[in-house]
Amino acid sequence: MLDIAVTSAEWMAGDVLAEILNPPPPVDYLKWAEDNIVFSERESEFSGPYNRQRFRYFDEILRALSPDDPCRIVSLSKSAQLGGTVLANIFTGGSMDMDPGDFLYVHPTHDNAVRWSKMKLSPMLKGTTALRKIFPMKARDGQDSVTYKERRDGRGALLISGANSPASLSQVSINRQVQDDLAKWDMNSAGDPENQADSRSQGREFAKIFKISTPMVVPGCRITSSFEAGSQEYPYVPCPHCGFMQVLAWENMLQNLDEDHPERAHFTCQGPDCGCAIQDHHRAEIIPLVEWRASNPKQKRYHRSFYLWSAYSPLQSFERIARAWLAAKGDPPKEQTFWNDVVGKAYRVLGESPPWEDLRDRASESDYVHGTIPAGYPLLTCGVDCQGDRVEWQVVAWGTNRRRAVVEYGVFNGHISDEARQTKLNGLLKQGFRNAYGRKIEIDLLAIDGNAYTEDVWDWARKHPAGRVIMVRGVHPESAPLLAQVKKERNRRGKLVRYSKRFFNFASSVLKMALYRNLKKDDPEERGFVALPKGLEDEYFRQLTSESRKAQKAKSGFTRYLWVKDPSQANEGLDTHLQAEAAATRLGVRSLPDTEWDKLMAARECPPEDVQADFEDLLMVTRPTAAEAPEEAVKSERAKDRARRKWSKK
Repeated sequence: MLDIAVTSAEWMAGDVLAEILNPPPPVDYLKWAEDNIVFSERESEFSGPYNRQRFRYFDEILRALSPDDPCRIVSLSKSAQLGGTVLANIFTGGSMDMDPGDFLYVHPTHDNAVRWSKMKLSPMLKGTTALRKIFPMKARDGQDSVTYKERRDGRGALLISGANSPASLSQVSINRQVQDDLAKWDMNSAGDPENQADSRSQGREFAKIFKISTPMVVPGCRITSSFEAGSQEYPYVPCPHCGFMQVLAWENMLQNLDEDHPERAHFTCQGPDCGCAIQDHHRAEIIPLVEWRASNPKQKRYHRSFYLWSAYSPLQSFERIARAWLAAKGDPPKEQTFWNDVVGKAYRVLGESPPWEDLRDRASESDYVHGTIPAGYPLLTCGVDCQGDRVEWQVVAWGTNRRRAVVEYGVFNGHISDEARQTKLNGLLKQGFRNAYGRKIEIDLLAIDGNAYTEDVWDWARKHPAGRVIMVRGVHPESAPLLAQVKKERNRRGKLVRYSKRFFNFASSVLKMALYRNLKKDDPEERGFVALPKGLEDEYFRQLTSESRKAQKAKSGFTRYLWVKDPSQANEGLDTHLQAEAAATRLGVRSLPDTEWDKLMAARECPPEDVQADFEDLLMVTRPTAAEAPEEAVKSERAKDRARRKWSKK
C-alpha cells in the first residue's frame, strides 16, 4: 500500500506566512564579498578570495550602498584601475542574491554594455556559486540574453543598457542601479541620459543609485559634479610616526618629488612638529586604519560621495606614480591622462585661447621668417583643410621635447576636385622648405581633412603612398584617443570604401586644449613650446585662436561644454594646425626616443645634399603595425631592410 503524506491547509498557510513575516537576513555586501568574490590570476595580481584587509578603504563605500544607510545616491570619483568594477560587481551580484528585484546597469554606450556583459558579467555569474544557482544562463523564454538576465524564480532581473540608447532607459522602474563610467556619458537623442537613468528610480522610496567613474575635464565633468554635490568624503590615514590623521594628497607628493630620483617619492606628514616622511612601505601599516571624513557632512543622509586615488592602492607604487608624472609633465594630453587615471581628478581646461595680438607680437620678434625652418626642428608635417572654394594648408616642423615651429600657411583657390588644385598639392609635397642650414626638407607626412568632399579627397590622396598622405577627421569626445584608425566604412551601396585603411580620427578637443596651453609658453626650451615665424598676416593668428570652450544649455536643461567658433571669424588656421599635429602623432613624435631625434638632426641639420633621406629610412622604424595595416606593415619591413643595408655600408 502506497503511503501519501498529506499536509493541512492551515499548516501550509502558516508556513507561507512565516516566510513572509519573518524579516529577511540583513544585506551585508562586505560579508557577501568575502563569501563569494574570488579573483583569478588573470583578473588581479592578488588572486584568491576577497580580502578586506587589503582593500579596507572599500568597506565604508559598501556600507553606504547597503539598505542600512539612509543615503539614496553613492558617488565614487576615482583613479583608473583602482577596483571600481569590483565594487560595482559586489553591489550588483550581492543585490540580486540577497535582496532580489530589478537592477539597472548603465554604461556609456551600448557597445560598452555588451562588452561588459560578455567579458565581466557572464564569468561572474558562472563563477560565483550564489549567482549560478539563481540565474539560468540559457537563452530560454527570454530569461537570458546579453542585455537582460532574469532570476530563475522571476523575483528580479538585471537590465544592462547604454547611456546612448534612450529606449533602454525608459518604461522601467528600478530599485537599484549602477551608472558606470559616468564622465564618459554624452547626450543622446532624447536629452540627458543621467537624468533619464535617475528618473528610473524616482518612484522607489528606498532606491540606491551608484555613480562611479574616473573624471575627465572640468567644467563639464559629470562625476566631479556628482562628487561636489554629495558629502565629499576623503580617506584619512594616520602618520606612521606621530599618528596625525591626514589625506595623502598628490600636491604633497609633488612638493617632495626629486625628479632625478623618483624612487624616493614620498609624502610629508602634515602634523604639528612632525614633518616625517611617509614612505611606500608604510602603506601596509596605515591603509587598514583608513577613516572617511566628510567635507560636506550635511549631505550624508541623501548623497554620500567618495574620492579615492592611486596612492592608497597596493596596485601602484609611489615610484610608479612619480615616474608617470615625469613622463607626462609639460605635455597637456599626457598631463590630462595623468590627472584622470592616476590622481583621479578632473583636468581643468583653459577655455579661452591666448589673445591673438600677443602671439602676433611674439612672432614679430622671432629669429626666423615664414617659409623657413628654424634650427632644432628636423621633422615636417602638413595639415590640409578643404572648403567649397579653396584648399588651405599649414606646414609645421617638430623637434625634441614636444616642441613645434609653424613654418608656413597658404591657400590654393578652387575646389579639391579641380585638377589644378591637385597639381598644386602635388607640388607642395615635393617643393621642400629650407632649414637653418640651407637644406631643403620635404614634408614627411601630410594629413588632409576627409570629413567633407570625402570622395574627392580620396581621389587625390590615393595617388600618393600611405607613408606620405593620410586622411583625417576630428572627433569631439574628450575621451577619444589622440589618433585612431576609423572603423571600416561603407558607402551608400554598402560597399567597403578603400580609403578606410588610411583614414584616421583625431581627438580635436584634446589637441585644442593642449595647443592653447602650449601657445602661452614663452621659453623656447620648455616642453611643448610653439615657435611662431615673422611675416605671417594677422588673419592667421586670428584664425589660430578663433575658438573657445563654452557652456551650452540644451532644451532638456543639461549643460554641455563645446568648442565654439567666433561666428565672425574663420578657423582654418586652427584646423590645419591640428591636422598637421595629427600627422606628427602618426609619425610618433610623442614617443620618439632621443637617439632617433639625434639621427634626424645629424641627417638633416647639415649642409645640403642632392637627395633628402626618407624619414623611415633614417630612423629604421615603421609607422603602422601589422595589426593596424598588414599590407603597409609588410612594405615598412621591406623599407627597414633597405635602410639597414644602406646604414651598414656607411
